[in-house]
Amino acid sequence: MSDPFGTGRLREAVLASWRDSPTRFREDANAEEDLFLGGYRDRVVVELAQNASDAAGQDGILRVCVVGDELRVANTGRPLDADGVASLASLRASAKTATTAKAGGVGRFGVGFAAVLTVSDAPRVVSRTGGVAFSAARTHEAIGESGRVPVLRLVWPTDDEDPLPHGFDTEVRLPLRADEPGDLLQEFAAQAGDLLLSLDGLRRIEVGDQVWQREGTDPWVDVHAPSGTTHWLVTKDAGELADVSELGAEARPQWTVCWAAWLDDHRHPRALHNEVLHAPTPTDERLSLPARLIATVPIEADRRRVRPGVATDTVLEAAAAAYPRLLDHLDATDRTTLVPTPDFPRSEVDDKLRQEVLAALRKAPWLPTDDEPVAPRQATLLPVPSKELADALRDTIDGLVDPELAAPEHAQALAALETRRLTVADLVDRVTGIERDPRWWHRLYEALSPIADTDPDAREALGALPVPLTDGRTLPGPRGTLLVDADLDLSEVDVNVVHPDAAHPLLERLGARHGGAEELLDSLRDAVERSVEDAESGMDIEPLQKAVLGLVGSAGIRPGEYPWLAALAMRDEVGDHRRADELALPGSTFLDLLAEDTPLGVLDEDTAAAWPTPVLQAVGVLDSFAVVVDELPADADHELADEQDWWVSLPEPPTRVVAVRDLDLVADNAWPAALRLLAADPATWQALHQPGGYTGWWIAHHGRLAGEAPRAWRMPDAAELAGLYDPVPPIDVDLSVLRAIGVRQSLHIDDADDAEELLDRLGDSDRTIPPGAALRGYAALAAAVRDGTVSPTDVRPPAAVRALTGEVLPAAEAIVLNAPWVLGVVEQERVVGVGDDFDLTEPLAELLDLPLATEVVVGTARGTGEATRWADLGAVVDACDLAGLTVPGGGPLVHHQLTVRIGLVDHEVPWWVDGGVLHCEDSTAGLARALAWATDRWADRHTFAALFDDPENLLR
Repeated sequence: MSDPFGTGRLREAVLASWRDSPTRFREDANAEEDLFLGGYRDRVVVELAQNASDAAGQDGILRVCVVGDELRVANTGRPLDADGVASLASLRASAKTATTAKAGGVGRFGVGFAAVLTVSDAPRVVSRTGGVAFSAARTHEAIGESGRVPVLRLVWPTDDEDPLPHGFDTEVRLPLRADEPGDLLQEFAAQAGDLLLSLDGLRRIEVGDQVWQREGTDPWVDVHAPSGTTHWLVTKDAGELADVSELGAEARPQWTVCWAAWLDDHRHPRALHNEVLHAPTPTDERLSLPARLIATVPIEADRRRVRPGVATDTVLEAAAAAYPRLLDHLDATDRTTLVPTPDFPRSEVDDKLRQEVLAALRKAPWLPTDDEPVAPRQATLLPVPSKELADALRDTIDGLVDPELAAPEHAQALAALETRRLTVADLVDRVTGIERDPRWWHRLYEALSPIADTDPDAREALGALPVPLTDGRTLPGPRGTLLVDADLDLSEVDVNVVHPDAAHPLLERLGARHGGAEELLDSLRDAVERSVEDAESGMDIEPLQKAVLGLVGSAGIRPGEYPWLAALAMRDEVGDHRRADELALPGSTFLDLLAEDTPLGVLDEDTAAAWPTPVLQAVGVLDSFAVVVDELPADADHELADEQDWWVSLPEPPTRVVAVRDLDLVADNAWPAALRLLAADPATWQALHQPGGYTGWWIAHHGRLAGEAPRAWRMPDAAELAGLYDPVPPIDVDLSVLRAIGVRQSLHIDDADDAEELLDRLGDSDRTIPPGAALRGYAALAAAVRDGTVSPTDVRPPAAVRALTGEVLPAAEAIVLNAPWVLGVVEQERVVGVGDDFDLTEPLAELLDLPLATEVVVGTARGTGEATRWADLGAVVDACDLAGLTVPGGGPLVHHQLTVRIGLVDHEVPWWVDGGVLHCEDSTAGLARALAWATDRWADRHTFAALFDDPENLLR
């Protein structure tokens, strides 16, 4: 058998070493056992694939199959040579050279080959240059030892009869010891895709009848597998270590790193989880990074753990520096997928690598902008993902990144990189103070509008958003500004109108007011209300006056609709500035109604000629009486004459005020014409006729008709007031006007003034008053006292009163009739009465400050009357029946002739009440009056008398 690789010499050297040093044999046996039972356990697939990659250099093919009871792993590339055989039999040396290292290999036929011992005791390597074999059995035979022997230290040549698979250069043949071939094929299949990605030298892996294929060139790599294709984005770097002394004599100075990011079918990255460091094959160093790292870091002999040291740090730092380049190949919105998010480190390597990757990502310019990419630390994020907002702010904010990166799904990644995210308040601060065209501001408002719709906090911050005005100024915030629709010239007026090119609905939501002439007028209110003061201080208020009058005309404002317009300063006929409501139109009929000392002025004739009368009236210039309207009055604060007196006269405060002003300026002799003017205008007509309203109240008290207040007159048809009040003089107005201003239709007392006036009329001897009218007058006065309308303390007692006879006598000689039987003994010329309602006599006596009749006239019935029951008097029973009354109980003392002594004088009377005892004479007059008093039907006394005069009803 040929021995092309000199295996005999290698065996002799090993055997000699064992003979010379018996402990060396055990050391080799233990070392080999440590490898395949420890570090290289379960790594047969990885180690054989790595050897194949090293042999191929590039575009290598690996084939795994089962032939009989053997697992066979074939590869293309450099065939077996003497150095490779020596490496296989050394346990501690590799056949790798500087050339293969530069080609990207990581070791071939070194200690990693020991992994085959996990499945076979007699591995063979067959190549087109020859083959070698290892065997536990032959080693036992060669040394005559039993127990565990180092299988891979003694190598023999072999001439396998089975040829190499077509197209392959080397094949490892492993007679299986106990493992199921199918399990090993599944293990190869499970790792095939990862191996193609990790090992640059392999392009294709065949496991049984399944095929894995690597295609593409960096950075885009596809791995086709039986289950489908996986897509990868890779970036690589390489370099050379400055010092490898800590790694051993056979260490290579070259290093390589490769980052691989997994992509979906649409080339979007998907973060990896539960990764390990590949060096280039998988280690046990767990990583939490979203991409796979394949790097030639120094690792322990078992290839499971990274070997700490300067070299490892150098490679990991290089890997971190290369990581940002991975992101350069991705779309803007995909890049943050590969940013490590906060997590607990899964190993020391993971902790170090994560921190350095984050540091590299913070400094590297990879965040896209409209210009060059920027580093996260120099980048600025918008509050929301808005392209419109980004377009508006692109030239204003440095480092503004792609707006889509402001979406929530990117927030955690960019926060980890310390990228600044603007708040809405920050944004407002950034744009405050800058100079921009109004159209630019409109674009900004349009972009910010969606934020204001959904975020209350943002709306508050946007309240300080700058707003350009038509006069060139920019205000800090929309509140107090005006968005106008009308094309109005306000260039000379101090009003905050938003520039039309900047106007946007957002401003209205943030406090700006929207509209046309009416809203502009509102914005000028402060200026109008201080215009007289400004004019007196020398300020030119003509532009304001012109603007206000123009807006009033444009808006069609009606008189009284905007009461504050009356404060507008306007010139009078002598050139002084006065409030508009202190001026009247030149030639106005209204002027003829005013007193000579009226404080009203006349509007400048040029101003009056320049503007339509309705416009001037709308701002308060008078052409007739002005009307004050307040829909929600709170107090008597409308600057109306005697308004407080009217207010307190009401039973409760008014809910609405509609009042004619300036009534106190009317001349006393002009009231008939003034009333006709008031009645002719619908607004003043309404104010005049408002129930309980100010206008009617004031005219009733202070107006003058023929020198008297309207309430001193009666309506022409008020017959019951004849004698008390005279008919109102004819003034050619509707009767409802007369009633509204207090001309009396009926007898009523509203206050102490009314009471005093009526008392004066009743005591006026020049006035002819029918007795019935006098009784009604005194009854009305007494009722006002009883009901609390009038307090006697507020009324001056009269000097004279009118008696029942209609005569006037001094009040000191009069008494108030409070008992009808007294009339039998006193003169009616002394008695003041109220009619039949004797309940009113005490209030009247208090008002007149007079005694009651029963207090002055005290009499005692003389003689003994006959006690008689009403029910025993047939005439009484019949009279009650005819009157529909119940016969009262008890009865009077009936006298044949009734005499009453008052003082020392006896008086014959028809009836009397003495100490509550009812006395009457036996006569129609006596019985009728007594029955009327007993039944509380005093007013029916004459009816009872008529019934008693029927002969059939005479006393029996």
